[in-house]
Amino acid sequence: MDAEVMPHHRSAFEGRHVCVAGLGVSGPPVARVLLERGAHVVVVDGRDDGTTRPVAAELTAAGAEVVLGDTPLPHPCDLVVTSPGWRPDSSLLVRAAEAGLEVIGDVELAWRLKPADQVWLAITGTNGKTTTVRMLEAMLRADGRDALAVGNVGTPVVDAVLPDADGRVHDVLAVELSSFQLHWSSTLAPHAAAVLNVAPDHLDWHGGITAYARAKGRIFARGTLRVANTADAWSMRLAEEDGDPHTPLVGLRLDTPRAGELGVVEDLLVDRAFVEDPSSSAEELANLADVRPAAPHNVANALAAAALARSVGVAPASVRAGLAAFVPEPHRIAHVAAVAGVDYVDDSKATNPHAAAASLGAYPSVVWVAGGLLKGADVDELVASAVGRLRGAVLIGADRARLREALAEHAPGVPVVEVEGPAEDAPQGHTVMDAVVAAAADMAEEGDTVLLAPAAASMDMFTNYPERGRLFAEAVKRRC
Repeated sequence: MDAEVMPHHRSAFEGRHVCVAGLGVSGPPVARVLLERGAHVVVVDGRDDGTTRPVAAELTAAGAEVVLGDTPLPHPCDLVVTSPGWRPDSSLLVRAAEAGLEVIGDVELAWRLKPADQVWLAITGTNGKTTTVRMLEAMLRADGRDALAVGNVGTPVVDAVLPDADGRVHDVLAVELSSFQLHWSSTLAPHAAAVLNVAPDHLDWHGGITAYARAKGRIFARGTLRVANTADAWSMRLAEEDGDPHTPLVGLRLDTPRAGELGVVEDLLVDRAFVEDPSSSAEELANLADVRPAAPHNVANALAAAALARSVGVAPASVRAGLAAFVPEPHRIAHVAAVAGVDYVDDSKATNPHAAAASLGAYPSVVWVAGGLLKGADVDELVASAVGRLRGAVLIGADRARLREALAEHAPGVPVVEVEGPAEDAPQGHTVMDAVVAAAADMAEEGDTVLLAPAAASMDMFTNYPERGRLFAEAVKRRC
């Protein structure tokens, strides 16, 4: 798609006084885009450290004013563009609201800047967003489309709507959207969108599950074709209540689809929505074996990606080719090794109970490695639902006591081991995960799966969830 910066895009921001809140991932590209369009930009960030200072220097050289260590509301100011993580009750945004200023996020800014003929296919949900946008990107590219996955998956969305060095922009964007980004979006209207699932998360930011879910539902608000997971009550509710009733609602299910749905028939992924006569015909899209891994929740991700791809006319063969080309992101139900007839699986990305439940549901007999920072999440339902699959549990992290209590109440017959750190006599280079893997191996029997699906954040013991998963995998491989 050939494109130029349209005059109305520049005039919309030329001479305006814009405050950009935050120097994280989204803030710098937002500031640069606004400067290029003639805005007077002030960037504020409460941090003043070795991470923010070099970025601040670059933006200052580009023409922005940067304030570190404080977050004043500049004067004059007629627009605030906030980073997604800034809570609505932060002092800067409260002052902006009191002053009657419009506050938007990076996604809303990108939507206002995009070429009129660029198509957005959007995905949100508590879990599975990154996997689904990557699957969607692969399907689109297999169909010959100039497509890019953007949002929380690498390329900032505001960069993806701008011409490259050759004056071209992508025809189609597969856009991953968080609840934070949707909260700050007021005119966003993708061609089609999916809510994969909704479970309690980020409740401290939103103030409760209803506000969190309704932020997700904003993805359907303005004439968008709706894709909803029939097995998820919130997904269906948001599609029906927050979406435009005049647009199609396409359901996803893991069994035989009805007219207007995508689903599974025996070992086939099947489309009964984007076919000539949904009441009497269906289109085969792929085999279950094409979905890697073929865990139920990942099949649902594949169906959501396929629905969005089909909404823009992607051929069935391209759906299958895209799934074949798709490479799962690390630490998402990643098979590490088989040792003595026991499989070891790294799903360190399962950082909340909803994600852990999906992961546990993929295996019949599990030694579960769990624990970390639960962030107030309830784990009783998770443990109760997994009782029949648990061979044992190895607990780590700051909130392991809460998991131990839930296991004692709902799974009293399941053996539990708690690991606080590496064994005292551990060889040099061994970590806490060597003790974890050793404890799990002692419990496991041939045919079992030792599954790292913590249901919790990692920062109490590890830098992040990738480090947690990496150390687990390294400990497993030392046993091979």
